[in-house]
Amino acid sequence: MNTKELVTNKVKEKFGSAIEDVAEFAGDLSITIKKDCIVDLAVFLKNDPELEFIMCKDVTAIDWATRKNRFITVYHVYSFKLNFNLRIKANLDELNSIESVSPIWRSADWYERETFDMYGIKFLNHPDLRRMYMPEGFEHYPLRKDFPLLGIPGSLPFPKKAE
Repeated sequence: MNTKELVTNKVKEKFGSAIEDVAEFAGDLSITIKKDCIVDLAVFLKNDPELEFIMCKDVTAIDWATRKNRFITVYHVYSFKLNFNLRIKANLDELNSIESVSPIWRSADWYERETFDMYGIKFLNHPDLRRMYMPEGFEHYPLRKDFPLLGIPGSLPFPKKAE
């Protein structure tokens, strides 16, 4: 059994109906799970002695704008034991909140903050969820599809053109 089959079989065995999709593209394995199971999956992947996905390399999101589940959170995790990258996804609706995995993978702390700052996705029970790049009072999220292409009128103090 190869690594992809091992990971897929163990996750399917443990989470069964919570798995929404398992996909492979260009050699990468991607597992989509119901958002309510993200923490349980993270704990399982990290603590299972055969898998040991101990490193969270990135957390980001995709904004599909017109879909019912507008956002997808994407977690890139790595197992040194298996020398294997795994992509975990969870679909979110417009209310856009999901449990934080930062208690499981401490490196997820800043990645979740960045995703919150750019997309407005709230990570519940995050230890310090606040903006990273944008000012605290900024009302918008720059990586959302509904963010104006030319920015927010009047939000930046551009000098007037010389006449």
